[in-house]
Amino acid sequence: MNQPTEPKADKSGVRRHNLSLVLRTVHDAGETTRAAVAARVGLTRPAVSSLVEQLLDLGFLVESGKTFSGQAGRPGTVLKPAGTGPAGLGVEINVGHVTVCLVDLAGTDRVRRTTAVDNRSAGASDVLARAAGIAAGVLDEAAALGLRPAGAALALPGLVSHGIVRQAPNLGWRDVPAAALFRDALAALRPAAHGLPAVSDNEANMAALAELRCGAPDAPRTFLHLTGGTGVGGAVVVHGELLRGAHGFAGEIGHLVVDARGPECRCGSRGCLEQYAGRHALLRAADAPDTDELAARAGRGEPRALAALAEAGRMLGRALSGAVNLLDPEAVVLGGVYPRLMPWLAPAVGEELAARVVSGLWPAGAPRLRAASPAADAARGAAGLVLHDVLADPLAHTAPEARPPGRLAETGGRRRTGAG
Repeated sequence: MNQPTEPKADKSGVRRHNLSLVLRTVHDAGETTRAAVAARVGLTRPAVSSLVEQLLDLGFLVESGKTFSGQAGRPGTVLKPAGTGPAGLGVEINVGHVTVCLVDLAGTDRVRRTTAVDNRSAGASDVLARAAGIAAGVLDEAAALGLRPAGAALALPGLVSHGIVRQAPNLGWRDVPAAALFRDALAALRPAAHGLPAVSDNEANMAALAELRCGAPDAPRTFLHLTGGTGVGGAVVVHGELLRGAHGFAGEIGHLVVDARGPECRCGSRGCLEQYAGRHALLRAADAPDTDELAARAGRGEPRALAALAEAGRMLGRALSGAVNLLDPEAVVLGGVYPRLMPWLAPAVGEELAARVVSGLWPAGAPRLRAASPAADAARGAAGLVLHDVLADPLAHTAPEARPPGRLAETGGRRRTGAG
């Protein structure tokens, strides 16, 4: 029996798709020309020029000088994403801080604020209202730069599904509608933000997305990402996409039991990984006040600091080896506090991986174990989640005053004479 086919896209739907295709191509390239875009996407140069004209009219792209290919013909006009217009608002709420950043279409971090605060000492509504207050200040700065948020995304340390924090043991939250509470608090402070879309996700997922999009040019496309904070967050990326699981909770490696007789965890279990390799557990074991002092003591060869890091590395390696055997990633990326501590963590992690991974592809010292990019934090990943939606459908994110009347949206608007 033949299955019904999906309805074909009409002319406007095809154009909408092609606008996204062109915008994403320019975004990925950073700077390019019409000719290069046409060659990349497989559309004719006149079609690409029409799409580019519309994106210029709507403020998603700008032109910047000429480029010379060294071949015959006129030089091409350089295209790049606009530094004004729609931007992504990313908000990371963790146990000891709130970070808010605004990222433009080029992927540039334009405004960033981090406030140290104990978020366990207040209720969820108060914490989210405080985060909204920080975000309101960021939006004021953004307006002065000609940027407007296309949406907000929250990065939160816990099990998050459909905007609800189902459980965040280190914050003491359960069944908190975080996205809605933040959106309403922000709208109360800045009426212009009323109706701003807001979503939320696990902070390790957001950090993994940041690593995927902002990491090194040779960054893997299939990897495990661990974020060391108060606890240990985890995310799994497969061929460039987050592996979310049946309910959106995949990646909770911090609550993988590495010693069933170990200390009690806030989640209710015992011997979870974060009880050995979370930041608080590390500092407690080393009797150090903060991560920088722990690194300094380890650098001086102090036995207690070295022993704490070696034990944490062993437990990390034990948990990771099971995950590597199960998922066969290209790499394991350690973020959060771990990059600062890699010189002392990595040897023990590597020894466990070499001993326990059955493929033999993870010898001690293998480059498959790597530190996260300095630019790849959860707030930036959250902002990138918003920008992903903008790139996927730019017409849905045009400012009302910028939306052209009549046939402009269909024809591409005014014409230019620039080559490319």
